[in-house]
Amino acid sequence: VQLQASGGGLVQAGESLRLSCARSERTFSRYAMSWFRQAPGKEREFVATINWSGGRSGYADSVKGRFTISRDNAKNTVYLQMNSLKPEDTAVYYCAAAKYGSSSSALDYDYWGQGTQVTVSS
Repeated sequence: VQLQASGGGLVQAGESLRLSCARSERTFSRYAMSWFRQAPGKEREFVATINWSGGRSGYADSVKGRFTISRDNAKNTVYLQMNSLKPEDTAVYYCAAAKYGSSSSALDYDYWGQGTQVTVSS
């Protein structure tokens, strides 16, 4: 059971990135999927979540209107489209899978990817 996050990089403020999280098992198609992030010296924080079907999603206030989470269960992949990036979005981004539904609490997640670094310069 693995989650593989990718797509991070170094961009300037105002630019965009798309993160991907590939799941190794088709059983994850029934899991809620989320993105969290952790900046240096800070706690891991919730970014966005999507339910198993893709019909419901939720976002942290800090990214609402700029980030979009989506999933393609046929490809076992979850995406995070990040637009209008700001320096304060700089962090390691992690994808996570929850068997029992979407949550903004990291404690509710069963599986985690290894993280991908996003750096936004001003």
